[in-house]
Amino acid sequence: MSDETNPIPEENSNNSTENQQTGNSQSVLLSGLYENWFLDYASYVILDRAVPHINDGFKPVQRRILHSLKEMDDGRFNKAANVIGNTMKYHPHGDASIGDAMVQLGQKDLLIDCQGNWGDPVTGDSAAAPRYIEGRLSKFANDVVFNPDTTEWQLSYDGRNREPVTLPVKFPLLLAQGAEGIAVGLATKIMPHNFIELIDASIEVLRGERPNLLPDFLTGGLADCSAYNEGQRGGKIRIRAKIEERDKKTLAITEIPYGTTTGGLIDSVVTANEKGKIKIKKIEDNTAQSVEIIIHLAPGISPDVTIDALYAFTSCEVSISPNTCVIRDDKPHFMSVNDVLIENTKQTKALLKQELEIRLNELQEKIFFSNLLKIFIQEGMYKHPDYENSGDFETVVQVLTRLFTPFFDQFYREILPEDYKKLIEKPMSSITRFDVKKADEQMAALEGEIKKVRHHLRHLTDYAIDWFVRLKEKYGKGRERKTELRAFDRVEASQVALANVKLYVNRADGFIGTGMRKDEYVGDCSDLDDIVVFRADGKCMVTKIQDKVFVGKDIIHVAVFKKADDRTVYNLIYRDGKSGTSYLKRFSILGVTRDKEYDLTKGEKGSKVLYFTANPNGEAEVVTVQLKPHSKLRKLQLDLDFAEVAIKGRASQGNIVTKYPIKKIVLKSKGVSTLSGRKLWFDDVLKRLNADSRGKYLGEFDGDDKILTVMTDGTYELTSFDLSNHFDDKLLRIEKYSPDQVYSVIHRDGKTGIYYVKRFSFEDIPIGKRTTIINDEPGSKLLLITNAVTPVVSLDVLKGKSRTPETMEQNLTELIDVKGMKAQGNRLSPHEVKKVVLMTVEAEEIRPAISDNEPVTEIQSEEKEADTDVDQSVVEDTASDETPSDQPITAEDNAIEPDNQPSKSQDEEIQQTKERPKVDFEITNPDDIRVDDKGQMGLF
Repeated sequence: MSDETNPIPEENSNNSTENQQTGNSQSVLLSGLYENWFLDYASYVILDRAVPHINDGFKPVQRRILHSLKEMDDGRFNKAANVIGNTMKYHPHGDASIGDAMVQLGQKDLLIDCQGNWGDPVTGDSAAAPRYIEGRLSKFANDVVFNPDTTEWQLSYDGRNREPVTLPVKFPLLLAQGAEGIAVGLATKIMPHNFIELIDASIEVLRGERPNLLPDFLTGGLADCSAYNEGQRGGKIRIRAKIEERDKKTLAITEIPYGTTTGGLIDSVVTANEKGKIKIKKIEDNTAQSVEIIIHLAPGISPDVTIDALYAFTSCEVSISPNTCVIRDDKPHFMSVNDVLIENTKQTKALLKQELEIRLNELQEKIFFSNLLKIFIQEGMYKHPDYENSGDFETVVQVLTRLFTPFFDQFYREILPEDYKKLIEKPMSSITRFDVKKADEQMAALEGEIKKVRHHLRHLTDYAIDWFVRLKEKYGKGRERKTELRAFDRVEASQVALANVKLYVNRADGFIGTGMRKDEYVGDCSDLDDIVVFRADGKCMVTKIQDKVFVGKDIIHVAVFKKADDRTVYNLIYRDGKSGTSYLKRFSILGVTRDKEYDLTKGEKGSKVLYFTANPNGEAEVVTVQLKPHSKLRKLQLDLDFAEVAIKGRASQGNIVTKYPIKKIVLKSKGVSTLSGRKLWFDDVLKRLNADSRGKYLGEFDGDDKILTVMTDGTYELTSFDLSNHFDDKLLRIEKYSPDQVYSVIHRDGKTGIYYVKRFSFEDIPIGKRTTIINDEPGSKLLLITNAVTPVVSLDVLKGKSRTPETMEQNLTELIDVKGMKAQGNRLSPHEVKKVVLMTVEAEEIRPAISDNEPVTEIQSEEKEADTDVDQSVVEDTASDETPSDQPITAEDNAIEPDNQPSKSQDEEIQQTKERPKVDFEITNPDDIRVDDKGQMGLF
């Protein structure tokens, strides 16, 4: 993609103004003046006010502030007021704009060392008055930003001073600081990027690779940059606050999104609470050096749902649209951040070359004059009669030129009269004390330095790479990435909104709404919900919740509508208005058009619903149908089991019940769910459950099934399989909970340092309660957990006085029987253990690592050959269980009920798991816990 766009249009040469001569005077139309003046104004704002220059990344006011700081730099702090006053020599727009720009530069913590209260962009606190705060150039700024020899200068606005056109910055400063500005007809919004990553990317550019930059913000938080689009127009970044669940009643916000403040975020939370979007008890701002906003939840409120609601309804999630616009060649250009970095890197290389060439010239001049002086003294030219008798400077030049003629080949350039003038200005005392040996040593050192400079010029790319490496080593400490990059799932506001309004219905008159307090109460809902309505004439519709709305008379059922809900099944018996035949059908409603009526019958006039139930989990009841007496009927009663009827589309005709009139339908027995368990996966990127085949397959869940989660700190928790659940970043193991599954654990006692092995089954504790499976002593650590049937480990131990490790194999099942979860276990070995290797694995295992300086320093293992604890039900055919009916499903049904089956069958996943190769690996850091391409969590 081209990094250039059309520049600002030049002034039209065909002036639109009309000149009218009236005597000796000339008049100009006012419209023409405004047209020209506005173009001049727009160009000025774009070039000299709002948009940064690509070369140094500064707007003019920022460049002038730094130039003033350099001009005043004596190593000590200067009052900001003094800097502002000095900058006004260069910037003709008053002290307020200069002061604000200086504070913003200081808050970015890169170019200015600040002293005093410079404000806090996190809390939104403003800086103290300029007379109370001080600043000076940072060491980084002095090293990277300034060099008068490579600076292009221009006159200031009043012609009294010189100022830089652009500063010779040898670093991608624009991308490090970011920029934002609004000009006339365009705007710029450049995201800040990480200091270290910019250096690494610049090195990649020098090596011929294209970089891939992603933003990093001083406020931290979480960022989804999947649609960043290299910072160009049309891109988008979603940034979230980092929210921790301290306990089931308390949430803590520890990092906030870029562009927000703690005060603004708290206000948005309070506003959402007042509007009923979320429900909290209290919010506290404990922010000091770091952000800490404590949210106390109201009783009975789920923390998981509240977290999603905070992202949906408050400033805990913001969206930013980048727009990288810079001044290049005196024109605005829209570019990608990667192209800007390439341009900055090339400029840095060119500046480094220019500095080397200047240095080479300086060294050559030093050698030139040293050699000139040496010959002048050694040959006694200073006491030559012709030189001593020279009456004027021209004669001196002629004499010295004649005397130096035999030595011209020793100089790299011609000797100029200025060189002779500098030579004869040397005092006689320095000539008489001249040390030839010392002069030769100095010239030899200079020759060595020249050789070094010339080597750098020949290998300029390597020299530029070394420059960036030195910057990273010198200034990179403490500038690691603060914003965590993640992929976010989109939070549907309607799914996390609290039920803050009450829904009422007038069945006979056909009205529903939240303002009908005198009518029948249906239930609580949110003001974002859609409502589904079924009527006795066999029609249904979905409408937005309102204060009061007419939906049709004779309402038989009204409820909150959940889009794409394939678990709710409706059981229906209706009579066809034309033939009088009664039909039975079961169907789901996955998607509809709002406020459009849909016919659940054959659509004939006079059709009527005889029986209707809504079943949230696909329940199928048994009903008794009583027929009206008829001469041809011997049996006036029959039982119908809805479980024997396939679930079809909403528009299907259904199965025939009877052609004769029905007297009444009575419920005989309540039904049970006819749906299979819900197949769930765990997406480690989003840290969420899903039913879309993303990540690690956990199995089928139904009824009271639970999920087991084990943390790296040796605790575990049981949770429900609700898709809105959040999971800890320190999650080590997640799977379907089985109370009979036996696990083997190796752990270290924090008090004694002894390593123990234990075998147990996880207890069925209440959902949400976190319990430890290792000792509570500080320093205790979970080292290995496996559900292998016969786990065998190889131990390297030190016996006796010998310090040579001996290897032995140990079956953990022989060391200890299955005991209670709280048992300490048996000692792993009576000797000092140096190394543990898991030899055989029949089932999935997860192993954290040892990171401290303890006797056990390594853990090695072979990865599993097959995942034998996978629920075998996943191998079953996943095709639809619908059976053909007497009426085919229409095209409309196919359109609104898409196939939600997994994209890859489970037997394929199991086959891929079986084909997974064995891998030997060593672990020295607990941060080595990773997720593989199949979503399996462990030390890969």
